[in-house]
Amino acid sequence: MAIIWIGIGGALGAIMRYLTASTVFRMMGQAFPYGTLSVNLIGSFVIGIAYVVLVQQQWGSEHYKQLAMVGFLGAFTTFSTFSLESIALMQQERWVAFGTYVLVSVLGCFAATGLGMALANALSRSQG
Repeated sequence: MAIIWIGIGGALGAIMRYLTASTVFRMMGQAFPYGTLSVNLIGSFVIGIAYVVLVQQQWGSEHYKQLAMVGFLGAFTTFSTFSLESIALMQQERWVAFGTYVLVSVLGCFAATGLGMALANALSRSQG
C-alpha cells in the first residue's frame, strides 16, 4: 500500500514541479534558474512544515508521510530532503557528518553531472 501512496504523491509532485517552475520561468525569464530555485525553496519550506506536523506531532497516519514527504516532495524537489537531513545533522551537533554531507552532496553532484555529460559526449562521438 505504501507504494501506491508514494506513487500518487510522486505524480502530483512532478506535475506541481513542472507547473511551478514553468510559471516562474515565464514570469522571470530563463537568464537565471529562477524556476528551479523557487521549487527548491518552496519544497524546503514545505518539508519543514510537514516534518513538524507529520513526524514530530504525529498527525495522521503513516500514509500521509508517504504521500506528502516521500511521494509529493520527493518528486517536487529532492533538495527539500537534503535540507531536512542537513538540519537534522546540525541539530544532533554532528558537525563532521553535516559538513561532509553538504560538501560531498554539492561538489559530488557537480562532479557526477560533469562526468555523466563527458561520458555521454564521448560515447556519442565514438558512435558518430
